[in-house]
Amino acid sequence: MTKIKEEIVKANALYASEFGDKAALGLPPARGFAILTCMDARLDPAKVAGLAEGDAHVIRNAGGRASDDAIRSLVISYKLLGTKEWFVIHHTNCGMELFTDEIMRDLLAQSLTTASFDGTKWSDTGTSSGSRAAEFIDFLTIKNLAESVVTDVERIRTHPLVPKSIPIHGYIYDVSNGRLIEVPAASELGRVA
Repeated sequence: MTKIKEEIVKANALYASEFGDKAALGLPPARGFAILTCMDARLDPAKVAGLAEGDAHVIRNAGGRASDDAIRSLVISYKLLGTKEWFVIHHTNCGMELFTDEIMRDLLAQSLTTASFDGTKWSDTGTSSGSRAAEFIDFLTIKNLAESVVTDVERIRTHPLVPKSIPIHGYIYDVSNGRLIEVPAASELGRVA
């Protein structure tokens, strides 16, 4: 067993021993909203939004982008589980701002080993063979943080499976101070018509 696996199993045993009445939590989120945000480990949606277990749906991916799969999850959240409000939250100092699709594709073509970043440039550190399969993936990188929030809120708002009655709010989480900063243009696009 790896050290990380051992730590996870031990932490889970402690969690389960104090689980209490959480088994009685309902399937629909109690507070009736969903958050789409980044997978970045510095952003804890429960703490940022004051959530307890069972309060809200949290959908995470690299960059918190409105990918087809993220929209699929939001539609299920609304249609089957009754969420009535959505938040798109990107964050400062996001890794998705540090590369382009071309950089990622080139790195993966060279090797599948983890690359290194010196603050300005990515370098492949591996000797294993790579793959050109990344040529068919849109990594949804970010060029401008506020614009990415606007783009994602607009993509969700105009999706044919998203009802116009759901407010969609756009925010940037500042990793340096923990504050949510509204992106007014995004929230305006996401307002109820």
